[in-house]
Amino acid sequence: MSDEAGAGEPLSDHQKREIAVWFLSNAPAGEIHYVAKDVRALLGDDAVYEAAAAEAFPEYNKAHLVSLELPDRSGDIIISTYGELDKNDYLDPRTAQVATVDHIKQTCTKLRPAADEELPSAYIEEFRSALDIELSKYVSEAYPKGVCAVYCTNGKDIEGPGADFGFAVVISAAKRSPQNFCNGSWRSIWTMEFNYELQFIEIKGKIQVDAHYFEEGNVQLDTNIDRKDSTIMQSPDDCAVSITNIIRHHESEYLSSLEESYMKLSDATFKDLRRKLPVTRTLFPWHNTLAFSLTRDLAKELALGK
Repeated sequence: MSDEAGAGEPLSDHQKREIAVWFLSNAPAGEIHYVAKDVRALLGDDAVYEAAAAEAFPEYNKAHLVSLELPDRSGDIIISTYGELDKNDYLDPRTAQVATVDHIKQTCTKLRPAADEELPSAYIEEFRSALDIELSKYVSEAYPKGVCAVYCTNGKDIEGPGADFGFAVVISAAKRSPQNFCNGSWRSIWTMEFNYELQFIEIKGKIQVDAHYFEEGNVQLDTNIDRKDSTIMQSPDDCAVSITNIIRHHESEYLSSLEESYMKLSDATFKDLRRKLPVTRTLFPWHNTLAFSLTRDLAKELALGK
C-alpha cells in the first residue's frame, strides 16, 4: 500500500490483485499451486484471485519452462515464448502439432496439426530435426525426466542455402518431491545464429538452476550463468553434433562447478559467515565457565552446588 493511501485504509481490488500476482509469479519451481491455494484463502475474493491467476500463471509457466504431456501422449510440450502462437496455443516442433493449454490447471486440453505457415521450410527443418535428434539423446542421458525442444526463431521460410537463420534450444528438467520438502529445476536456453556468408554459428546460452528445501525452514537456491561459444557451419548432421557437444560441455562444466562449491560449503563458506573469535579476541573458556562473573552471580542466586 502506498504512503498516500494513509494508514489503515483498506486495499483496493487492483492493489490486492497486484500483490497476489507478485506472490504467484515468485512461487518456487513446482509450487505455484500451493501458493495459489494460500493466496486464494487470504484474498477471500474469487473474482480478484481469478484475475490475478489469469495474469500470473501464463508468465510463470513460460518463465519456468513448464512441460506438459500432450493429449495423445506422443510426448511433452514445453511452455515457452519460442513456441507461443497466442495466449493459449503452443507449437510442438517435434510432432508438428499445436496444443491448447489451460495455464492454471497446467494441462493440454486440445491438439491439432500445425498449419504450413506455422512450420519451417523443408531446408530449415532438416537442420532443426537433426539438432533435435542429437539434443534428445544428450538430454535423456543427462537429465532424468528432462525434456527439450528446438525452435526456428528466424528465417523459417528459407528454401535453400544462401541466407541466415536462427534456432533456439530449450532444455527443462524438474525434480518434484514435496513429500520430502524439496523441489528443484534446471532450465537452459541456447540461441544460435547461422551466418551463411561467414559459414559461422554464434551460440549464446543461459543456464538457470533453482532448488527449494522447506523442512522446518526455508532455504532456496537461485543461480544462473551466461555462456558464449561458436562453431563452423557444416552439414545438418555435423552441425547438430557440434552444437550438442558445445551445450554438453558448458552444462557439464557448470554442474561440476556447482557440485564443487557446495562440497566446500560446510568447510569454508559457513565458517566464514561467523566471527572466528569474539570481540575480546579470546576463545570462550567452555571448560571453566565459572570464570565469568555472570555465571558466578547466577550460581549464587540459584544456590547452585548447595
